Amino acid sequence: MTHALKTAMIFAAGRGERMRPLTDTCPKPLLEVAGKPLIVWQIERLAAAGVETIVINHAWLGEQIEAALGSGSRWGVELRYSPETEALETAGGIAQARHLIGSGVFIAVSGDVFCDFDYSTLRDHAEALKARVEPGMHLVMVPNPPFHPKGDFALRDGVLALDGEPRYTFGNIGLYDTRMFRDLAPGTRRALTPYYRETIAAGRASGERYEGRWENVGTPAQLHALDDELRTR
Repeated sequence: MTHALKTAMIFAAGRGERMRPLTDTCPKPLLEVAGKPLIVWQIERLAAAGVETIVINHAWLGEQIEAALGSGSRWGVELRYSPETEALETAGGIAQARHLIGSGVFIAVSGDVFCDFDYSTLRDHAEALKARVEPGMHLVMVPNPPFHPKGDFALRDGVLALDGEPRYTFGNIGLYDTRMFRDLAPGTRRALTPYYRETIAAGRASGERYEGRWENVGTPAQLHALDDELRTR
């Protein structure tokens, strides 16, 4: 198995404002559905795909995340933590954690996404990214949810474009090359959005459409609905 699928990062530093008051005392990734924290569902799926090292960044109530998850040994993975005094957003989080991620291509996913995605299917895309002279990315796109009807990017024949049809929503699951962030100093607050736009405009971004179970769990109502669904399933 390649290095590309042995390393992943879970973004877990957000405050979870829309999930308040639940997140006033509990970090969003530790909120439970069917008796299991959202982030644990992700850890289990990454471990099942052969990922060995998972880097988790945290800011709000981060000590609770470390206390709850520990070393990762119970899932057969090594968990590494990247604390942030203030949330540095996604690109900033990657730059801060680069020394823990290592070099090469890695998986990154949001800690509040619930999905049935099989991460092992990213292996060929990771190999293709590793072979590129210039760093690129591969994004998993999903059908546009009601709260985001216009989508993010166009996807045609496995290639992402800024304009055109059909358009899909980024599912917060991606493959990235650490070289993309080599000029971003640790401690810098920066989103990934400019990196998406630049890489897609340069023709260095591939994508795929995923139509399986996927949900960005953003509100208490969504959390409770998902909990009910999983318990009856």
